[in-house]
Amino acid sequence: MSRISVRGFAVASATAVTAVGSVVGVASGSVAQNNDAEPTAADTTLLAELPADQQAQVQTASLTQQADAQAIAADASAKKDAEAAARKAAAETAIAKKKDAEKAAELAKERAETKAAAAASRSDVRDASSFAPQSSYSVAQIQAMARQMVGAGQFQCFSNIVDHESSWNYRAVNASSGAYGLFQALPGSKMSSVGADWQTNPATQIKWGLNYMDSRYGSPCEAWTFWQANHWY
Repeated sequence: MSRISVRGFAVASATAVTAVGSVVGVASGSVAQNNDAEPTAADTTLLAELPADQQAQVQTASLTQQADAQAIAADASAKKDAEAAARKAAAETAIAKKKDAEKAAELAKERAETKAAAAASRSDVRDASSFAPQSSYSVAQIQAMARQMVGAGQFQCFSNIVDHESSWNYRAVNASSGAYGLFQALPGSKMSSVGADWQTNPATQIKWGLNYMDSRYGSPCEAWTFWQANHWY
């Protein structure tokens, strides 16, 4: 290879290095130095003096190095974007978990307050044994008994269930299943757990029904909420 050819390759290599340095410098945020200058007119002339095949080799090498530098810059930008997206996703997940925890805490508080209110309302109510047995009872009498046994805070929910189950008929019998009484207990004999007179005394039935709602659902109002969703309790 002639002296001109050797110098032409050197100039082309310097040109390629300069281009690569500029691209990498931009990708990393650095400022290009003064020695990253464009090739001189004389250097360009020397490159032009090379044979065509050698010029092509030099130009290919330069473009390859530029493409590599641009790829490095693109990779750095993509990595930065991915890190930002990951931080955003983590923040959104943390916010969602916080909201779920706050909602669960509020629900637990509401349930605790409901149970406390139900317990407070029951503390001053009458027990079934405080009512003198009668041979028969009107709906109004049974409802009056229930108001004194259930308490004002839960009575409407309690009443709603009895309305749907038996229409306040303490002798109501389901012809197909045999369910019995105000709450359509099945079998009706399970109400004997609170009194042997469960078939004839609505106060005994009211006591059993209230105990059932409290133990299974927490309160008559929670039992009514379940009934509305399922049409049974």
